Amino acid sequence: MLLEAPDPDVVARAAVLVAGASSVVVLTGAGISTDAGIPDFRGPDGIWTRNPGAERMATLRHYLEGAEVRRAAWRSRLESPVWDAVPTAAHVALVDLERQGRLHTLVTQNTDGLHRLAGTSPERLVEIHGTAHECVCWSCGDRLPTRVVLARVRSGDEDPHCERPAGDSGRREDRLCGGVLKTATVSFGQSLDWDDLERSQLAATECDLLLAVGTTLEVQPIAGVVPLARHLGKAVVIVNGSPTACDDLADAVVRGSISEVIPQLVG
Repeated sequence: MLLEAPDPDVVARAAVLVAGASSVVVLTGAGISTDAGIPDFRGPDGIWTRNPGAERMATLRHYLEGAEVRRAAWRSRLESPVWDAVPTAAHVALVDLERQGRLHTLVTQNTDGLHRLAGTSPERLVEIHGTAHECVCWSCGDRLPTRVVLARVRSGDEDPHCERPAGDSGRREDRLCGGVLKTATVSFGQSLDWDDLERSQLAATECDLLLAVGTTLEVQPIAGVVPLARHLGKAVVIVNGSPTACDDLADAVVRGSISEVIPQLVG
């Protein structure tokens, strides 16, 4: 989808707001990663738009109870563009914001790991919806790299389960756990990590400016950091390709290519 060029006056106003902030909280959504080849969810070319069944794979109850749902999910993960994606200019620009000493916290709704890959410090980053790069056993809690599990899928294990020894000795001959493996992402019907949510909300109260990037601000409760910041008198800038649920709360709303706009705002 081609985006119209952003209004230069609006970009300039947003840039002044960002430049005047010494403490910036950034909230990013799927739109920051579309230029990396990772589709969003509900847009014209979104994952759920093209494949309504994908939403079922992202629902915890269906995933845990249905072997066929899990097999479809693992096939989808094999084909995901996440594994070859590289950070966009917007991801890199947000790293520059941190190097300037002005990034308070970066909260991302994305699970693609591109902020980490770009160089955002883990201590500044909240992956509020988890990460696709790790898997967790739903029975014993063991965690392992997703790429390790995907190698098993490629070898024919269509519904991989946990292979951690269930006994206390740690010997391979012990009975294996056998629990369901799932990427360490937050599915529908699954609670957010309370510490991550609390940290995100606290950041919104401590910053000078909240910058929302590539998100429609419809997914709760994390979208609530925008009205929270606004209520406390913080400046709010929104950059997205389409209208959001919080546009009326923003001091500046920029429409346009995120990869082009964000470097202009934080450079």
